[in-house]
Amino acid sequence: MILAAILDEDAGAFASLNVTTPRITSALTVAEASRAIRRARAAERIGARQQRTADAALEVFFGTCSVVDVNGEILLRAGRGFPVEPIRTLDAIHLATIESVGIPPRLVRVITRDRRVRDNAVALGYKVD
Repeated sequence: MILAAILDEDAGAFASLNVTTPRITSALTVAEASRAIRRARAAERIGARQQRTADAALEVFFGTCSVVDVNGEILLRAGRGFPVEPIRTLDAIHLATIESVGIPPRLVRVITRDRRVRDNAVALGYKVD
């Protein structure tokens, strides 16, 4: 969602990210978002100035988040089953990260555009945007 907001200037994505509640994300998101910006630059989808702007926006965004490190416990959980299979490994790591925080699902809103993450988050009892 952060990439849609930054790279596509998607108003809906900006609206979803504009929350006053605490933000929690996986360290995996940091790597994925940074890599996506580099791929966009390599594919000439964005220029050098846009890349710098996107990098700065990511830095600001992640500065407003609690970033959860991907650890052995999260990786073990990601390797076990999820309600809606098949699910890709990186998506499973995101879901396992959400679960690792230990907040009751009814109090968590998952922000995603990925159908597999969405379907599993709903099946696990989370609210989804």
